[in-house]
Amino acid sequence: MFNRSRFVLWVEVYLFYPTSFFQRLLSYFLLPFSAIYCSIVLWKRFWGKRKKLFFTIPIISIGNLTVGGNGKTPFCIALAKEHSNVAIVLRGYGRKSHGLILVSDNGKIMCDTMASGDEAMLYAKSLPESTVIVSEDRVEAIRFAKKRGAKIIFLDDGFSKSYISKIDILLKPNPEPHNSFCLPSGPYREPRFLYKYADLVISEHTDFVRHVEVLNPSEKMLLVTAISKPSRLDAYLPDNVIGKVTYEDHYMYNEKELEILLREHQATSLLTTQKDAVKMATFDIPLSILKLDVEILPETKAKINTLLALKR
Repeated sequence: MFNRSRFVLWVEVYLFYPTSFFQRLLSYFLLPFSAIYCSIVLWKRFWGKRKKLFFTIPIISIGNLTVGGNGKTPFCIALAKEHSNVAIVLRGYGRKSHGLILVSDNGKIMCDTMASGDEAMLYAKSLPESTVIVSEDRVEAIRFAKKRGAKIIFLDDGFSKSYISKIDILLKPNPEPHNSFCLPSGPYREPRFLYKYADLVISEHTDFVRHVEVLNPSEKMLLVTAISKPSRLDAYLPDNVIGKVTYEDHYMYNEKELEILLREHQATSLLTTQKDAVKMATFDIPLSILKLDVEILPETKAKINTLLALKR
């Protein structure tokens, strides 16, 4: 019988830290496809849209070169809290909608999670005075945000949009992957040498630290999550977690499957992340939340403020 959790974890190990002979062999076997993929990525960056687009307000892109999260969303939330008249612009992965969607308007939530995607809804709920917009076309979204009065725009995962004039901040995994290949042979969405094109490269422990607490804990908690690299949660799990169920990133849950998991594991609550919880908000299921906050270290804040001053 297919075990979804085991498969998700296997793919994570294969991409980032291949250990078995088969994983290493598969990685090398797929290298020709990685070469084709890299060629397309680099062509888009250096020979695609050649005309640079400049806007009259500062734009900060928070991104990473690898698949999956390195703290990008909580870092962006922490940085956005330092400013006023903020707009967050992102693609909205996993949403069941297309085109430009206004997720929140100065804190007023305008749609549901199915239309926004999980990350966009997390931004909307975490930044109650900001505007959140999802769109496949980032330029259209930036112009829309400006019309709605934004004074600073944060692009979630906008590094590849090299035709937009912006401050590029890249989060580097800590520890870094053992595998340095691009997809599908490794975890990199863009070649590693592109770090030098970022305005600032940061990493956890060096530039920011995480603070994690469990909200509404219960006696027997079952971890259920649909984030990339779910094993990064292991360091924060309390002793009374009785099991783990993982899904692919951005998976949209349904209430019935979660009720079944509660019964099967005889859990008193589901332990999940804030990103997962926004997709369970309407379910009548006991939830415990892993609340993650990021503290940006003073020296890193100073570097970002210097970059902003140069761009203004």
